[in-house]
Formats: sequence, C-alpha cells, structure tokens
Amino acid sequence: MPVATAVAPAKSKDAKTTPAKSKDTKPATMLTPAPKVREAVTPSWVGRVPQLKPGVYADGMPIHQVTYLCCKLILRPNKFWSRESFFDFGKVFREPAKQTGVKYSVAGFDAQPVSIREILFVDTEDFRLYNNAFILRRRIPYKDGFPIGDPEIVFKFRHPDMQKCAETDVRPHILGDHRVKFKCQAMPLKEKLGGIRLLFSHNVQFLRSAIGLGKDNVRDMDQLIDLLPALSVVRKTPKEEIKMVSNTIIEEVLQDIGVLDFGDGMTAKANVAIWRTRGEHRPLIGEFAYQFKFKDRNELAKPALKRAEDFFIALQYAAEEYIALNCTKTATVYRLLGNPPKSHE
Repeated sequence: MPVATAVAPAKSKDAKTTPAKSKDTKPATMLTPAPKVREAVTPSWVGRVPQLKPGVYADGMPIHQVTYLCCKLILRPNKFWSRESFFDFGKVFREPAKQTGVKYSVAGFDAQPVSIREILFVDTEDFRLYNNAFILRRRIPYKDGFPIGDPEIVFKFRHPDMQKCAETDVRPHILGDHRVKFKCQAMPLKEKLGGIRLLFSHNVQFLRSAIGLGKDNVRDMDQLIDLLPALSVVRKTPKEEIKMVSNTIIEEVLQDIGVLDFGDGMTAKANVAIWRTRGEHRPLIGEFAYQFKFKDRNELAKPALKRAEDFFIALQYAAEEYIALNCTKTATVYRLLGNPPKSHE
C-alpha cells in the first residue's frame, strides 16, 4: 500500500523570517559550565580500611570496635568574630554539597545559641603523655556565663595505627560510669589540600565526681596511673608531678550550623568551633567537623561513604582560605610556649 508523504508547506511572501543566529551565540550550558570537581590526591579509603584483628583486654573483654566516623577541617580563627560568622562558613560548602550530591539544611540551628566550654590539658613537664599518643583534658560546660554540671575528664589514645589504638585499654578504674568512643577521624594531608589521612582516637569520658574520694588529685602521676592504668608506660619516677599544659585554659565556642545528608540513611550534624585563651580571648584555632555514629561498619553504605569522601575533598578546595594545615587543636595548645611536642598526629 502506498504511504502518503507529507509535503513541506511553501513559504509565504508575508511570512516573517527568523533572524539568523549569531556565530557567537552559545547554549546556556556552554556559557555557564558546571564547576569541575577537582580530583583527590590520595586513593579512596572507602572499603579499604582493614578489619581489626580479634583480641581481648586484661579482664577478658573483647577489644573495642570503631563506632564513629568523624571528618575534621582545622581552620584559621581570624574569620570567626561573631555567631553569624559561623553560619558564613556554611555558605562555603553549599557548592561542594551540590557538586557531590549531598544535601545541606540549616534545620533550625540558626535559632540556637552557641555552646561554651572551658578546657584545660595536663601533662608532664616534657610532654610525655602527648609524645606517647595520650591526651588528657578536663572540660566544663557553661550556660549564661556560669559553669553547669560536674567537670568532665576526657582521656584519649590517638594514633594512625588502628590496631594499636584498639588494643590500648583506655577504660578508667572508677566506681562511677564512663563512656567509651572509638573514632576514625578523617583529616586533610599535613602538607597540601585534596587528600585524606586517617587518625584513630580511642576515647573515654567520665565525670570527675565518678572518680571517688581520695583519687581526684590528677597532679600526682601515681594516683593518675591508679585511675588510668594505660598511663603506666609513661611513668619515669614515683610521685611525678602533672602540670597544666602551656599554663593556659581554653575557652571553646561551638555552634551547630546544620545537617548534612549523604543518602542511604547517613546524616551528620555539622558544627564550627573556635578555641581562644581564657581571659584575653586570644583566638588560637578553629575547626569544622561532622561525624556519623554506627554499631557496625557494615551499616555504612559504600555509595554514601563515597559521597562523604568526595564532599570532604571538594570542601577542602572551596574552603582553602580558611584551612590551617599540619596542625590540630590539641597541638596548637601544646605549641603556645614555643616547645612543640613530638606527637603521632
């Protein structure tokens, strides 16, 4: 059967002709190309972090497993001078979030006040705790200018070797309760942007009142080892004195600025903090951080982990003017008096 073919209509003399396109005319997508995501300078760590070898502590309890993934950027403090400036940093990572498929929401945090804590570190005169990967600090939360609750003791073993970190038993000998947190911390490389290095932090937190009477003299090394037996490896002589590091009390100002959603159920609260000296309010260092909590690492979907990794890399480039490399908040406090320790960080 013959098939009818449509005949093109003849052009009318009165028909308006469409002006020819200029040679310079380009599609909108060509005029405003999407920003190119810059590549990481280190291999992806997603799916490559090894499992811990089984082991037990001296009391027969199994060694702790990593249950937190924390991403941190250490920031110069000079751009943070008000509560609003914390949220200004949130604007910096909107483009990296868009590039990597991560959702960001202020989620009502813009109406919440800042949190303030007082922090001090203690160590030997020659920084023997920190040089052996231990960190011991006390912190007190403040509200409306006054301390609230008991002072909290935080004891850490922080090291790039995950197995060594897990096998170091940080649990205290106390009558009261304590809380253990074993974290994998992702941070930029020490010397340049665009990469990731991992530190593992085996922490324990407990209230000072949980120590009990007669054991609250943290300036005596012998009593400190009775409280935290893991520190026995750093003792040199009996009755050594423990001192406040750099003779400085830190004031931490922290603001939750929103929620990051990486998909597959992986969400994290994001916050910005600055540390400054107590009294003269001298700014020392800042930090942007977000973390995920999980019971088993198998709960973490690889696509969401890859988005989290890509976002962390893209954010480093976007926040280049903010970032301070080759330091941590703790190291900054230790270096205040010009005596840098030899840490494992």
